[in-house]
Amino acid sequence: MSDRGASMLAQPFRPPSAARVAAYLGLFVLGTVTGFTGALVQGGWFPGGLLLALAGAAGLFLGGARAARSRAGAVAPAAGWVVTVVFLTATRPEGDFLFGAGGGSYLFLLGGMALAVICATIGAGRQPEGDQVRLGK
Repeated sequence: MSDRGASMLAQPFRPPSAARVAAYLGLFVLGTVTGFTGALVQGGWFPGGLLLALAGAAGLFLGGARAARSRAGAVAPAAGWVVTVVFLTATRPEGDFLFGAGGGSYLFLLGGMALAVICATIGAGRQPEGDQVRLGK
C-alpha cells in the first residue's frame, strides 16, 4: 500500500538526514554565539543594546524556523541561547558573574525566553503539501 493517500500523522517515523542534523547543530552553535554576544551588548549600550540583542535573538529563532521549515529550526538555536545565558548567569567560585542585577538583565533573560517560545510557536509545523492540503481531495 502506498503512503501517498495516508495522513501525515500515519506516516512512519524516519530519522532526520545527516544534513538536517548538521543544520540543527549549526543553529545550536549560532544560538550560543547569539546568547553570548547579546549578554555583552545588552549591558554595554542600554537600552539600545537590549533591543539589539533581543532583535538578533528573535531574528535567529524565526530565521531558523523558516530556513528549516519546522519548529525544530527555532528550538535548536533557542536551546543554544538558553544554555549559554543560563550558564553565564551562574556565579563562579571567585564571585564573578557576567550579568548585573539590573532590570535590563532580567528583561534580556525573560524577553529572550519569551521570544524563543513565540518563534517556536509561530514557526512552520509539519504541514502537508500539494493535493493533500484540502480535506475534500
